Amino acid sequence: MTDTPAKVYEGKNVTVTFDAHRCLHSGECVRGLPPVFDTARRPWVDPDGASPEEIADVVSRCPSGALHYTVTGGAPEDPQHPTTITAVPGGPLVIRGHLVLRTPDGKHAHETRAALCRCGHSGNQPYCDGSNACLLEDKNWK
Repeated sequence: MTDTPAKVYEGKNVTVTFDAHRCLHSGECVRGLPPVFDTARRPWVDPDGASPEEIADVVSRCPSGALHYTVTGGAPEDPQHPTTITAVPGGPLVIRGHLVLRTPDGKHAHETRAALCRCGHSGNQPYCDGSNACLLEDKNWK
């Protein structure tokens, strides 16, 4: 698992974190809220570009868990109940819920969303990193 920390984008009322090593470019963020998520702009995330509720809604659609949010003074993201596992044909296992993942180094990661590698060839185990042919050629999976 990559030890590179997630990039933090702090706004007045919400903080968005982005872990590039987990992003599989499903596009939920850029399609869902272009004023906040714009890959042509630097920085590409503007947490003051929409309400915290709108940002939370779009971030919670991120299937890989590369994006997370924290509302200033608010509760953390609620995990989906019940937990669901979706096997994407030719791609990862997309899991949503209250997750505790054991990483190869023996640590535990607490997650609400994750896209896990099914082929065993990811360089970012247990997460899918999209580096193998097992991931869909069409990156528009959800």
